[in-house]
Amino acid sequence: MPDQKIEHLPGCTCGAHEASASDRRKFLKTLGLGAAAVGLSPLPAFSQTNSGNAEEMRNTQTVKSGKATTITLLHTGDMHAQLLPHDEFFMENGKPVFRQRGGLASLHTMVNALKKQNPGNTLLLDGGDCFQGSAIASLTLGQAIIPLVNRLQYDLMLPGNWEVAYGKQMLLKDMGGYLAPKVCGNMFDEQSGDLLFPPYQIFQIGGVKIGFVGYNDPLTPIRQAPDYSKGIKFSDPVENMQKYVRLLRDREQCTLVFALTHMGFAQQLNLANQPHAEGIDFILGADTHERVREPMVGKYAKVTEPGAFASFISKLDLTIENGKVVDTNYALLDVDPEKYRPDAETLAEIQKTYKPFAENLNTVIGRSKTPLMRYYIIETPTDNMITDAVMLACKPDIALSNGFRFGPPLVPDPTTGEAQITRDYLWSIFPLDSPLVKGEVTGQQIWNWLERELENVFASDPSRRFGGWLIRFQGMNIRFAINKPMGSRLESVKVGKKKIDLQKTYTIVSCEREGDPDSVMCRIKDVKNRRDTGVTTHQAIEGYLKLKSPIAPVQEGRAVATDAPATLLTQITPGVNYEFR
Repeated sequence: MPDQKIEHLPGCTCGAHEASASDRRKFLKTLGLGAAAVGLSPLPAFSQTNSGNAEEMRNTQTVKSGKATTITLLHTGDMHAQLLPHDEFFMENGKPVFRQRGGLASLHTMVNALKKQNPGNTLLLDGGDCFQGSAIASLTLGQAIIPLVNRLQYDLMLPGNWEVAYGKQMLLKDMGGYLAPKVCGNMFDEQSGDLLFPPYQIFQIGGVKIGFVGYNDPLTPIRQAPDYSKGIKFSDPVENMQKYVRLLRDREQCTLVFALTHMGFAQQLNLANQPHAEGIDFILGADTHERVREPMVGKYAKVTEPGAFASFISKLDLTIENGKVVDTNYALLDVDPEKYRPDAETLAEIQKTYKPFAENLNTVIGRSKTPLMRYYIIETPTDNMITDAVMLACKPDIALSNGFRFGPPLVPDPTTGEAQITRDYLWSIFPLDSPLVKGEVTGQQIWNWLERELENVFASDPSRRFGGWLIRFQGMNIRFAINKPMGSRLESVKVGKKKIDLQKTYTIVSCEREGDPDSVMCRIKDVKNRRDTGVTTHQAIEGYLKLKSPIAPVQEGRAVATDAPATLLTQITPGVNYEFR
């Protein structure tokens, strides 16, 4: 924007740098691609606020007279390289509903329309996990996504936890390919100790000075394969956040200060109540794909999160008069391809990007009679399909898969009653073709590990919660209580149809996590006799679909919480006024 001034402050250390299945097929054809928590210890109370109307705000006398200024922040996050319109899940009146949403070309049209509502006074921000999560992203190590995202003319970019998936050098190369400034104050070069990105950025917009500090999830090296983060050191935001906030407030005299974060909703809500967040107006969060439709209000800051898969964009309007915020309006907006027709040039670039991969990615590898989706916290149809496939291919006692929220839903065509599963979709639900490894553990190890995994999801201390989703499995059934303390949540475990024998040795199969010691599988330590199976995850799934299609995966009680519904959609504490919908 020509009337914006972006300042890179001295002292910043910079590094080297989800409709029906038939509708989706129709859209792919236009590209020439063919068919292709309940019971948690409560956080301090939050309330929801939403005052004013954005258009009314811009048309008040004080704004028109120049005595006040309305600025607009547009925020996306967790796009996971989803370039096309797709089925998207909504919960309405207690039932799942699916609608066409997303598509980068429609998002581009929408962004342009929103910028025109407040020209020159709008910033476009992304909260990370942008160039990982789809076939095109994985097959090009993120490189194909960067120029497409650049077309939207972002003003600020934050690396997310999955931005490290291709290793440190590709992280720097991909992030360096963005035309927008970058920000992150807790990712350091392990050898030099230098920050990889500037810790803060300042914008002068509409006569208002705005500061941003950025933070990635400090738990990234534990949540993911260790090799992804090799050479990168992460710190807790508590170590330097207040230093940067005070610098922006006191030295730079910023009227507004925002934290652009990728730490997960529970951690971000917790952060809003910690003293080191004092001086931050809003925490613009990402990571857990939550859809915050009204800001959550903490002791020191408000918190938002803009959904995922380019299906949504959040819009925050702030009117400032005499250095004070006098009105606020916030909305989470659907990226509706019917309302926002795809930008023609961006659509052409997406088509060009897909063309070398189209034949392979459009290959139909299976069919499903039920919706494939994985939004639920405890158990999902998609992950049941994946672990069924691993069980069939490798025949262990227990097949394991991590608890991702990757990939938009895939819904059967109402005409045929089936959804076609393509390789393109396979990459979206499992964006790495990891080797499967087999090992041996005792029943006691399984029990202890399950307790740790439950703690990772439902810890009473929100800062200790991983991502948000329970581990997935086949060959095992568990019952547990979310609201019990660490180490005592499990009520029963069965392997096959028998109660687990804590002294017995069981075989397990999971994805290999690059960088894990040979004695570790899926965060289970001291595994014996670990060996390769000779099968990759994608091979197992394709083989399973070839034999079993049409499949019909559903939730079937593999994991049951005795104090929460199977349809639990968030790990946020009851009593907090938030609902995923």
